Amino acid sequence: MANLKEIRNRITSIGSTMQITSAMKMVSAAKLKKAQDAITQMRPYANKLTELLESLSATLEADMENVFSEQREVSKVLIVVITSNRGLCGGFNSSVIKETTKHIEDNYKGKQVDLLTIGKKGHDILVKKRNVIEKNNTIYDELTFDNVAVIAEKIMQLFAEGKYDKIELIYNQFKNAATQITTVEQYLPIKLVENATNINVDYIYEPSKAEIVVQLIPKSLKTQLYKAIRDSYASEHGARMTAMHKATDNAKDLRDDLLLTYNKARQAAITNEILEIVGGAEALNN
Repeated sequence: MANLKEIRNRITSIGSTMQITSAMKMVSAAKLKKAQDAITQMRPYANKLTELLESLSATLEADMENVFSEQREVSKVLIVVITSNRGLCGGFNSSVIKETTKHIEDNYKGKQVDLLTIGKKGHDILVKKRNVIEKNNTIYDELTFDNVAVIAEKIMQLFAEGKYDKIELIYNQFKNAATQITTVEQYLPIKLVENATNINVDYIYEPSKAEIVVQLIPKSLKTQLYKAIRDSYASEHGARMTAMHKATDNAKDLRDDLLLTYNKARQAAITNEILEIVGGAEALNN
């Protein structure tokens, strides 16, 4: 059994750890509120914009050439992997990395698969296993639509130039603070709605469907990527808040166990001292 000094040192150390994890939990909770509000507010807009674009692209497929909805035989794939720059967030990053590896092995064996990483944690692991054409670790320093749009434009250009036949996003979709859903989402080519001509929606298009689609495609794709990164950002803080909450609880349990051990050891030491004193007194009397 460890001596009393060692146990006291461990109790002090665990107390310091509890203060750190508790503070990190509070910081993540504050950041989560802002991130959750941001993704909750933009999600209906992004979903409706994507729905409208898919519907319009499907109705115009026969009338106009649209490079971003061009369906090609898939031989070259680009996967945009979205993780975080920091750890201490449970299985947040590992779930995306595992899903990326599994998705490639299950669906793209024998094909050229390259990665574009957003977030340091995903890049550091995946660069050892796969070809990473570009990394973006600074996007979280100032997460704005304009900064994300620059990345989206590069990805769109790669597809338009025919360097890749399919581009997908893999990220954690925010559900709530305790739940993140690892999602694989097709980015390019744009998915077309089946039987779009049968959809009875009373839209008035001005100036025309064709011109609207041309203007809408870049904006929709930029918004889709921005939404995915925002989803991942909110999920990161939710995962970190949950992880730090569990770490604080575990540290408290461990500290309580050590306090019990310390008290038992201290009581045993006191008892031994009393026995020695009593034994010495009896020896003097005899």
